[in-house]
Amino acid sequence: MSGTYALVLHGGAGVLADRNYDPETEHMHGLAETARGWLEAGKSAMDVVTDVVTELEACGLYVAGKGASPNVAGRYELDAAIMDGATQKAGSVAALAGFISPVGVARAIMERTHHVMLAGRGAEAFAAIENFDRVDSVNDYYTPAAAPDSRAIATGTVGCVALDTSGNLVAATSTGGTLNKMEGRVGDCPIIGSGTWADGEVAISCTGQGEYFLRRATAHDIAARMRYAGQTLEAAAAAAIEDVGTLGGEGGVIAVDRHGNIAHPFNSPGMKRAIVKAGEPVFVGVK
Repeated sequence: MSGTYALVLHGGAGVLADRNYDPETEHMHGLAETARGWLEAGKSAMDVVTDVVTELEACGLYVAGKGASPNVAGRYELDAAIMDGATQKAGSVAALAGFISPVGVARAIMERTHHVMLAGRGAEAFAAIENFDRVDSVNDYYTPAAAPDSRAIATGTVGCVALDTSGNLVAATSTGGTLNKMEGRVGDCPIIGSGTWADGEVAISCTGQGEYFLRRATAHDIAARMRYAGQTLEAAAAAAIEDVGTLGGEGGVIAVDRHGNIAHPFNSPGMKRAIVKAGEPVFVGVK
């Protein structure tokens, strides 16, 4: 048992200069304090990360879960993924419609099937069989959190990474996807190694313009830099985001390693995030 713990959560990259983010800041701070209590009490990283992302989906403040926006066909297609560092098991959903917690469905895929990813109607059929809570009325449930955004690929995602007191690392990410996306579009979030990754050394969740993170396999790139090049977490994460930028993309990552080191670089105009470390006050940042 390591005895230490660390956690980072994010509410998405890309901050608009003229928008007030006080509600998000207050929410992230409270959720981070709650997560600290869970970790100090010995709750597993898997359960903490699941519960944190479930809350981020449910609150309606971010472009994920309740706060998601419809695609050009008017459908709410959501993506999510979760990965356990100790076992390398993972689960994800893509283009899931009609269910409240995509990350919950992703975890169930990991734990109750032989697969890693289910998409579209298959994901919905599985979620129904497993009795996950449904969205009763699209018009009544969803409260899109995204403000008008002129970027070609407007961003919005939530995620969490954690190291628990037993030394376990877990990462999870959930999103409503880029605004005004085409029907069936899938970004980096549910793709293991692009938007979400965890192994015995590090846990990573990405946020930003997913098309570029897909092309760089950014989450796994960070882990590979650490393993094969011997880079520190901070150096690996910064270099991976720099590479996203060379393609013309923007966004950020949150990451924690097995020693409790944390990284949260971004090249976007801000990234909503909160950081928990043993023995330190919670940090919350937007820019």
